[in-house]
Amino acid sequence: MIDLQKDVHTRINILTNEEVLVSPHRTQRPWEGKLEKKEEKKEITFDEDCYLCPTNIRANGKINPNYKDVFVFTNDFSALTLNSYTKTYKKGVLLKAQTETGICKVICYSPNHSLTFSSMTLDNIEQVIKCWIYEFKELSQLPNINNIQIFENKGKMMGCSNPHPHGQIWAQQTIPSIIKKKTKRFKKHAEYNNETLLEAYINQEIELKERIIYENPDFVVLVPFWAVWPFETMLIPKKGSKNITTLNNDQISSFAKAIKTINNIYDKLFNTNFPYSMGIHQAPVNEKNKGWHWHMIFNPPLLRSATIKKFMVGYEMFGMPQRDITPEKAAKMLQKLL
Repeated sequence: MIDLQKDVHTRINILTNEEVLVSPHRTQRPWEGKLEKKEEKKEITFDEDCYLCPTNIRANGKINPNYKDVFVFTNDFSALTLNSYTKTYKKGVLLKAQTETGICKVICYSPNHSLTFSSMTLDNIEQVIKCWIYEFKELSQLPNINNIQIFENKGKMMGCSNPHPHGQIWAQQTIPSIIKKKTKRFKKHAEYNNETLLEAYINQEIELKERIIYENPDFVVLVPFWAVWPFETMLIPKKGSKNITTLNNDQISSFAKAIKTINNIYDKLFNTNFPYSMGIHQAPVNEKNKGWHWHMIFNPPLLRSATIKKFMVGYEMFGMPQRDITPEKAAKMLQKLL
């Protein structure tokens, strides 16, 4: 039997069928790599130089309204644009391309420049969730939109250019490769079982109690068995559904509590404004998508402290993901901060 805390081993991501290499002994190695600057949080409610604060002018010359809660606008520098045509490129049998259509939106969580999920009120977070739901419904009605990705990049370490609390939604025609992989795995499990793949998984995790960070009547927050990032977590509804539009008011409240809780824990871990990339994976729209179970993922880059990050380079780029600290050890460190 493998000793997961001592033996070098690989683990399988049940949602994508991809592998991660776990090397527990490497946590003892000395660090002589790059040290990042600790990101300090600005405690100001309004920044006259911020293009997301109320009444300020954005880069394209538009003026933000004097918004009081959540504010949504189409990204001024969208990676996707809506179009009604399709063009293709083909050279021989190997070189192919096709036009892509879509829309990118920015969601300002609050007019208060200094807030994050950990410092926002539960009511404020619930307003953000309701905005996600509304936008998902609206965007899914647009022609040629097949996938909707809600995400947030928080902190300079994750490439975020503006500290104002905000996230994004990209809606597009093409279904991304990760969503395709998960759709296939969810469908395969559903064909032979009366529960979703993630329902089966979290029931086992609840029984083991090794990687659970937080639990309420509707949601579980855990470090997944196959986690790649050092302090990666998943926020999973206990009852599977295709997307967030099925949430009722009680479930929205539970969702908000789970989001705030894990963010509070993150900020306590290294006593810093914890950076991460967050994304909500949901079923492609306008398809049956049997067995889909939506979920939220937090991928933070910090490894040993507020100034040491995990780099996905070398072997990770050319082989497979690799981690030193085990998911179980990471879970214990986070559990202590609940």
